Amino acid sequence: MIVTTVETIAGRSITQVHGLVRGTTVRSRHLGKDIMAFLKLLVGGEVHEYTKLVAEAREEALDRMVAEARAVGANGVVGFRFATSQVSKAAAEVVAYGTAVTLSETEA
Repeated sequence: MIVTTVETIAGRSITQVHGLVRGTTVRSRHLGKDIMAFLKLLVGGEVHEYTKLVAEAREEALDRMVAEARAVGANGVVGFRFATSQVSKAAAEVVAYGTAVTLSETEA
């Protein structure tokens, strides 16, 4: 599966557009990690607990989007993007989305 932020793939042509696909996850903070992150905020620097949480959420959303693209018969996703929103003070949503397409094996 090719996933790209651009609308075209060099050397390939889009033979079919399947439409919008997306993957979503909502993650909340863990109390124990939140305490460690708070302590880190006091001294400054990267808050590794939150960095890891966001990275895991992005991967899960991406995996779900790719699964949806495969389910509709696509072998690529173009125009890929991430979006985030706050669901509550302790939870955030991460959405991965793009256009599912079928790509030719070689340039037509």
